[in-house]
Amino acid sequence: MHIYLASQSPRRQELLQQLHVEFDLLLPDASEDTESVEAGLPNERPLSYVKRVVRAKAQLALQRLHKRNLPIRPILVADTTVALSRQIFGKPSSPAEHRQMLQALSGKTHRVITGVAVVCAEQMKEAVNISHVTFATLTRGQIQRYLDSKEGQGKAGGYAIQGVAAAFITHLSGSYSGVVGLPLAETAQLLKL
Repeated sequence: MHIYLASQSPRRQELLQQLHVEFDLLLPDASEDTESVEAGLPNERPLSYVKRVVRAKAQLALQRLHKRNLPIRPILVADTTVALSRQIFGKPSSPAEHRQMLQALSGKTHRVITGVAVVCAEQMKEAVNISHVTFATLTRGQIQRYLDSKEGQGKAGGYAIQGVAAAFITHLSGSYSGVVGLPLAETAQLLKL
């Protein structure tokens, strides 16, 4: 199977390679405003947010495909967010926000919600994976060292489970690959692998 992957995430690319799926990247050009798609709406619940963003990303990717006159193939899109109760933790926009996120997650269990969609010929199939991740209580020093490493920049919730932050996690219930950013079981099912 040969698909398009509409994601800049190297982690999603690596996970898709684990499934032995061939793909070409279908990335936005400079004229596309993809950041506004990820802006939360007032009182939006985390699950609703992820579903909305995945659908919007899928529509943008489909438009991109047609605009570039590329051969029709399935397009895979995904979005991951971290949620503590009803609070959505996206990618930290500053070191101060990053610190606040890690402090809020410290000693608590949060959800990692990853939505996946495959769109082809105007038809879309979707799946959502929800995992529960428990962080140990983090010291100021641990948080500062993690901030200094810059590993969590650009990542939902401000951390990467596949890196140093794995040492913070005392319990994971759900899909490790879903927390990384592409739940492989759901993705394989959508792609009929």
